[in-house]
Amino acid sequence: MLTRKQHELLRFIHERLKETGVPPSFEEMKEALDLRSKSGIHRLITALEERGFIRRLPNRARALEVVRLPESVQQPIRQARNFAPSVIEGSLGRVRPPAPEDDGSRSVPIPVMGRIAAGTPISAIQSRSHTISMPADMLSTGEHYALEVRGDSMIEAGILDGDLALIRKCDSADTGEIVVALIDDEEATLKRLRRKGASIALEAANPAYETRIFGPDRVRIQGRLVGLYRRY
Repeated sequence: MLTRKQHELLRFIHERLKETGVPPSFEEMKEALDLRSKSGIHRLITALEERGFIRRLPNRARALEVVRLPESVQQPIRQARNFAPSVIEGSLGRVRPPAPEDDGSRSVPIPVMGRIAAGTPISAIQSRSHTISMPADMLSTGEHYALEVRGDSMIEAGILDGDLALIRKCDSADTGEIVVALIDDEEATLKRLRRKGASIALEAANPAYETRIFGPDRVRIQGRLVGLYRRY
């Protein structure tokens, strides 16, 4: 049985090979798994090789081959360039208008889809790790998902590192709203949206970070912030 990190690394390597035909670098693996050093990646690769899931190819730099996948793997991970919460299936994360007798006390399972940057944009990992239950009256109607916040660029908006951002899935937002923005189909970040003529500005809530301005064809809205979940 694989550990969670071994499982994540195996799927990351598998998807990168499918997309490009080239294995990811150790630095890319380290960043994707949010590890502090490459030595952790070396240990994970060795463990996967010993268990017969991957094979190192001789005489080729960083050459890896995925031999097999765990039976539990049903769908490959999509990396940031394909980040699209529309993969949420069925009624998971969906809030319907309350019935007249509904007092708002029922709970809704919300899928936690990965991490989102509140700082320098990082890849948003699209693997559903687990779900959390939220009271229905804390959410608007529609489909929702959650992302773990990494970084401090939104601290003046009350969004802290480690928070779970509750996101309502949508592809548009009004100026001034905090959104999940996908930049150049590669990097996802949590920022306040400002429209400046035909341009889109992604504004931090921390003076240490500058506002970034993009053409409208470079930014796609993936959802709007509707709440935060925090453990103390």
